[in-house]
Amino acid sequence: MRYQWRLILLRSYRSSFCSRFQVISNSTRSLTSLLHKPPGFAPPQQSQCLYSINRSFSYKPVIEEKPSPEAIVIDVFTRLSTKNEINKELDSNCIVISHDLALNALRSLETTPDVAQRLFHWVSEASPKKLSSKSYNTMLRILGVNGLVDEFWSLVDDMKKRGHGVSANVRDKVGVKFQEDGLESDLNRLKELFASGSIDNSVDKVCNRVCKIVMKDQWNAELEKQLRDLKLEFKSDLVKMVVEKLDVEPRKALLFFRWIDECGGFKHDEKTYNAVARVLGKEKFLDRFRNVIEEIRSGGFEMEMETYVRVSARFCQSKMVREAVELFEFAMAGRNTPTAHCCCLLLKKIVTTKKLDMDLFSRTVKAYTCNGNVMTDQMLQSVIKSLRSVDRFEQSNEVLKAMKEGGYVPSGDLQSVIASGLSRKGKKDEANELVDFMEASGDHLDDKAMASLVEGHCDAKDLEEASECFKKMVGKEGVSYAGYAFEKLVLAYCNSFQARDAYKLFTELVKQNQLKPWHSTYKIMVRNLLMKKVARDGGFEEALSLLPMMRNHGFPPFVDPFLDYLSNSGTGAEAFAFLKALTSKKFPSNLMVMRLFEAMLKSARHSEAQDLLSLCPSYIRRNADVLQLFSSMKPDQCSLEKPLPAPTQIEA
Repeated sequence: MRYQWRLILLRSYRSSFCSRFQVISNSTRSLTSLLHKPPGFAPPQQSQCLYSINRSFSYKPVIEEKPSPEAIVIDVFTRLSTKNEINKELDSNCIVISHDLALNALRSLETTPDVAQRLFHWVSEASPKKLSSKSYNTMLRILGVNGLVDEFWSLVDDMKKRGHGVSANVRDKVGVKFQEDGLESDLNRLKELFASGSIDNSVDKVCNRVCKIVMKDQWNAELEKQLRDLKLEFKSDLVKMVVEKLDVEPRKALLFFRWIDECGGFKHDEKTYNAVARVLGKEKFLDRFRNVIEEIRSGGFEMEMETYVRVSARFCQSKMVREAVELFEFAMAGRNTPTAHCCCLLLKKIVTTKKLDMDLFSRTVKAYTCNGNVMTDQMLQSVIKSLRSVDRFEQSNEVLKAMKEGGYVPSGDLQSVIASGLSRKGKKDEANELVDFMEASGDHLDDKAMASLVEGHCDAKDLEEASECFKKMVGKEGVSYAGYAFEKLVLAYCNSFQARDAYKLFTELVKQNQLKPWHSTYKIMVRNLLMKKVARDGGFEEALSLLPMMRNHGFPPFVDPFLDYLSNSGTGAEAFAFLKALTSKKFPSNLMVMRLFEAMLKSARHSEAQDLLSLCPSYIRRNADVLQLFSSMKPDQCSLEKPLPAPTQIEA
């Protein structure tokens, strides 16, 4: 804080005073010691000066501060010339050129007109609204005082078109330069320009005078006389500008439009017709708007895209959807046709109105596709999203039919979206209608879409409908691609605590339809059939019957749930049945038998393990590893929670 006042003071100095910076008094001795001139010092340019005084006023080591935005802008446009390089450099420095920043930078570049021109042209292309009358006059002064006469007059012409006048400051400074250089004709031209008011006859000024007369009073003969007394030569750009400025009074805009045509000397063209159409494209002037667009077509003109976009948006905002569709049909019949985005916006508006009018939807699709355009998945996706937003997803079939008439066939992904959405909402009739419609049109729902239909019914807890849908799918499409849908169906049954019903459906489809379930589907079935309550009610035997089926389909047996069940609640007889079901041979490998014995003994089920051992073949009962296992895992070592009686003698 000690030297903060000095920093603020220094920052307030303009760059033009840098070369004349002097020591003011002895009280600023420490300040001047930091700003002493180094050897070979020369008065810096304005852009360099901003850097030369940007120092920290502290007794600590000097730390250079970040340059000001103005200094950065001047540096960028001094070093670089291409648009891409300039944009990249400004972005890297987080510089956004505002009106004030551009104006101050121009003022600092008065002695470097080439850099000033580069900056001015860049801003005029990137953000023309950030160049005010002050900015233009600053640039004009730079061109004039540096002797760039042709560029000076070119900019004057540009300023006239934009409604900007030449300031007295520019007149005086540039006038002196013209006189010094002996440019008498340019000096006289400058004086005449300023004497005439500079821009009194610009299009903007003339437009303002015309609009002032039109807006002042009711349209009558006296008003027309005042317009004639102006003795103006009406051209297309002026008429267009007047009509657009009268947008707040559409009736007067139309009266002026008709009067200028009837008084002779001017014939409306495409620009002026479109200008008045944009003004009249409102609910209160609908009849007049229709007349004008008919005149556009009959006169051999075209509706401009700006006219379509602006009026269509206005119609949609006013809930004039029918009128928006009529306008779309009119525009699609011309050369300047609306884009796919315009069509999509209109379709979305139609499906979200208070009452869905499918006739308007079909008309829009027909108008868009009749001249070769095609509907896309992206368009249908947007429409479906809009249907969801107003809770009308069940009408997806109607939308799909209308688009199908335009030659559109939805992709498998979108078929899946519609199928899944309908079935999830419990719309069974609509879901079946989707299947029938796709079949009738020759395009079956693909396997993924059918799977989504099944999955949707499952999510809606309608297992009966899901089963019927799956059977229909298998009957029509075969079992080749049914694995995903079948797993979803099995999982839905199991999640609804109907594992045994799932087993019945499972075995029926595998045996009758030669369905080959996924390995993961087998695992789901086994795991759920061996849940404690289900296993006691017959689930264990059903799970055992899946092991041979799994083996026949080339999958390894899924034994972990069996080991868990048998080590916790299974009997010796059940354990023996499990071992027999594991293999097509007489008995499974010793390794599998050892795993089962170990699991049972670790769970303190010594008695059940002994029962199993007694049922095993003699070569298992005499196996040294088995005997060692039983010997090492006595009841007191197997469980501290449940003491067991001493083991019975094992046969030799």
